[in-house]
Amino acid sequence: MPREGLSGPALTGHKLASALSRRRAGRRSNVERMTRAIARLGPSYAKLGQFLATRPDIIGLDMALDLATLQDRMEEFPTAQAIDRVEDSLGADVKTFFTRFDPPVAAASIAQVHSAYVADEDGSETKVAVKVIRPGVRARFQKDLDTFFMFAELQEKYFPATRRLRPTAVAETLAQSTRIEMDLRLEAAALSEMAENTKDDPGFSIPKVDWVRTGRSVLTMEWVDGIKMSDTGALIAAGHDPKQLAVNVIQSFLRHAMRDGFFHADMHPGNLFVIPNGDIVAVDLGISGRIGLKERRFLAEILFGFIRRDYARIAQVHFEAGYVPAHHDVDGFAQALRAVGEPIHDQPAETISMGNLLTLLFDVTEIFDMQTRPELLLLQKTMVVVEGNARMLDPQFNMWEAAQPVVNDWVKGNLGPAAIVKDANAGIKAGLRLARALPDLADRTEQLAHEVGDMAENGMRLDPDTVEAIGKAEAYESRWGRRALWVIALTALYVAWHLVD
Repeated sequence: MPREGLSGPALTGHKLASALSRRRAGRRSNVERMTRAIARLGPSYAKLGQFLATRPDIIGLDMALDLATLQDRMEEFPTAQAIDRVEDSLGADVKTFFTRFDPPVAAASIAQVHSAYVADEDGSETKVAVKVIRPGVRARFQKDLDTFFMFAELQEKYFPATRRLRPTAVAETLAQSTRIEMDLRLEAAALSEMAENTKDDPGFSIPKVDWVRTGRSVLTMEWVDGIKMSDTGALIAAGHDPKQLAVNVIQSFLRHAMRDGFFHADMHPGNLFVIPNGDIVAVDLGISGRIGLKERRFLAEILFGFIRRDYARIAQVHFEAGYVPAHHDVDGFAQALRAVGEPIHDQPAETISMGNLLTLLFDVTEIFDMQTRPELLLLQKTMVVVEGNARMLDPQFNMWEAAQPVVNDWVKGNLGPAAIVKDANAGIKAGLRLARALPDLADRTEQLAHEVGDMAENGMRLDPDTVEAIGKAEAYESRWGRRALWVIALTALYVAWHLVD
């Protein structure tokens, strides 16, 4: 980390971290140091490393290969502890549910996976995969979230230019997805829902959940006999076509996001297997994303607009969705979008990157005060990860060519005459709901009118608790102002210490 421009406690922290790095960095290999450091920082940082591992075009191939160890080769915890968690979660001895419970076959930041066997009615045995939450991981994740919220609040308070990024809302989005990921019953429900959505999809499937053997800390599902998507050499040796798999993974993701509004939001290569018939099987649905019809239309029009180079329509969509403040000029925004799209279209198709497009798009939207949309964050992140998967399989992958059939089909069904009918039906339903709510709405309006009249006559009154809360808030703001720089410096030093350990 460069120290140019640092002063005070931040510079002191940098000097100490540099000294520690020189003294301790040579004791272990790069992979070992990195995995140990990230593991000690916490599971949230491991998730960040997993994301970067899919982007060798950004961080380099060597670093990407090193970070790939975070996907499923982190330090395992003892099988005895896993059995204890299974028994606590399911409420009975492990032998009640499994005829055999084997050592772990993969370990990630949140949980590890064991192979096991269950007895069938005919006396045979069926192999299953059992996912078990790491001991203590829920408490560690909460600490990470507390740190993220602290930085988000500091950023919003002391860096006004970044408020449009809505860091606190972003942190809340992460917190909500984390709460869901820590309860494996919710992951099982997500697997079940996606299995229903994709049952007729070509080239994609989801493992079946064993609900009898699933609880808050344990998830049992059918065993997947396949090759990890990250093992390109093994895929080729088995007769699979990496180019076709690259197209399949992109189209599957877009189909789920745009058609269903529900998608796998952790699609790194360690979570994707290719089975003998060439289908992609996705596991580990702890993080899933949802987007509403409005956001799906926004996504479709953006992609469709860039494919057709219709920048005026892309600009109009941003304004219609309320993503760009109305006081800006639509034509000026369209001109800025042209500056994003035209250089991309001048490149060879295989070099066009969705990641680069998003980066350029965000640079432009900053000029026009576009706020971050937390509901789109998982979608944006997953799109970049999925593109990384495709480019890992096929370095000359044509993103637009693969996306166009899915986008075109969705646009035809949802932005044409069919969409008008759907919107009309939705409007009728909304009108009926409003009619049912009118009596209650009238009562609330009458009560509000009485309260406003009383306030106008007697003035607004603050109860003692409110006055005390205002005083505490003022004191709290003052303390933050004095301590903010020291908090940032000490936190940076803490992170640096763990990174070099």
